[in-house]
Amino acid sequence: MTTTADARALGLAHYAARGVLEHVLARHGVTFHQQVALRAAVTAETPQTRDGLVALVRGSLKADPDGIRATLDDLLAERLLVADGPHLRPTDAGRDLLAAVAAETAPVSARIWGGIPAEDLAAAGRVLALVTERADAELAALTA
Repeated sequence: MTTTADARALGLAHYAARGVLEHVLARHGVTFHQQVALRAAVTAETPQTRDGLVALVRGSLKADPDGIRATLDDLLAERLLVADGPHLRPTDAGRDLLAAVAAETAPVSARIWGGIPAEDLAAAGRVLALVTERADAELAALTA
């Protein structure tokens, strides 16, 4: 089967993979947006303020800042994040949650990505990076 990469193919791949992840997240009582926000807090090079985390998550999800703030509030209420002065930091429970989700999704990811030739992955990576760059530029122009 020959498929041309286009917006539909990208969307179908995204939602198929996201569906797998959301199935695992639901078992842990966490939403996709909560997982993205928590991961942003865990992987940030420096401790982030609420506004800093909103910006990081918005860069990934292109979501409404108010919705992201509500997601951060949920993570604070669940004690997956904690306020430390002006910064929001992941708790041990937050880190443990991400580790558990990663452990559960690793074998599935291996089956999904396994056997794809390295040169195909490299080409797909280049194309996806270019599509992301262009789409980000278009979104910036639309919202300016």
